[in-house]
Amino acid sequence: MAHIIAEVCQNHVGDVEVLKDMVAAAAEAGATYVKMQTIFSEDLTHRPRFDTGKDERGNDVAIVRPYEPEFERLRGLDLPLDAHEVFVEECRKHGVHPMTTVFSRGRLPLVLRSRWSGVKVASYDCASYPLLCELRDNFEFLVVSTGASYDHEVAMAANVLRNRRFAFLHCVTIYPTPLDALHLRRMEWLRQFTPLVGFSDHTRIDRDGMTASKVALWYGADLVERHFTILDRTKTKDGPVSMGPAELYDLVEFARLPKADQEAEVRRLVPDVEPLLGQAQREMTEVELRNRDYYRGRFATKRDGIVIYNWEDVPVPAA
Repeated sequence: MAHIIAEVCQNHVGDVEVLKDMVAAAAEAGATYVKMQTIFSEDLTHRPRFDTGKDERGNDVAIVRPYEPEFERLRGLDLPLDAHEVFVEECRKHGVHPMTTVFSRGRLPLVLRSRWSGVKVASYDCASYPLLCELRDNFEFLVVSTGASYDHEVAMAANVLRNRRFAFLHCVTIYPTPLDALHLRRMEWLRQFTPLVGFSDHTRIDRDGMTASKVALWYGADLVERHFTILDRTKTKDGPVSMGPAELYDLVEFARLPKADQEAEVRRLVPDVEPLLGQAQREMTEVELRNRDYYRGRFATKRDGIVIYNWEDVPVPAA
């Protein structure tokens, strides 16, 4: 059976008790992995072009995400450092595998304090080879999202990880992702690099339900990752693209079905599945390129006033 990753992201709203309740709910619904994020507001980088989205001539050159409001928003979501250990303990207690996404190289010592079943690399760090090397050397299993990555970057990442067990996840970095922009055939292309491939779903729940995740499972995904929440979807930034316990349970049950039954359900949901399958190789859209521009480098390691990005091949001094 394929494995389901319930991504709690920052739907815990900075509350450790909510985080613990999310682990329990995801485990009860049947998730294989529950994943948190090693993300801290102080690692946010200030890049002035995103304050206005314009260059000196007033031309639109980037998405608008001013630093100060974003820093304040993230600061309200920060978890205490020991939340990592609490999270892992809760996952072990409830019989699910703990995983985290590492957003900056300087946080690796914190992550290494706990016993993880694997670590995740976000799409925008697929080409951050120094980060990949450090994770490869410290963990037995890596899951790497490949959205907003060029083909040659994915191939290089596979080469870096060739001596480790790893999975590549296809995703489309449009939030939320329209069903006709999924390009699930990309999983076929990724399988040349690793036998474990999957899909990270960013479609909108109230519009598309669990359709994209189910089609991906039917089409052969070994893993499906989806944001998860136990709160009202209006209460968090990622709520609109997050499944709740009922949707997670439904997805797990679908993953257990024989292929013929999966196909019957897929055909009921989308009689014409071809637009969801799309192309295995394609050019990124302008939206994806702009998101890549912002999110790649959004977080970094800061030491003595120096910013060290995840792709920079320089040592990261101890904190």
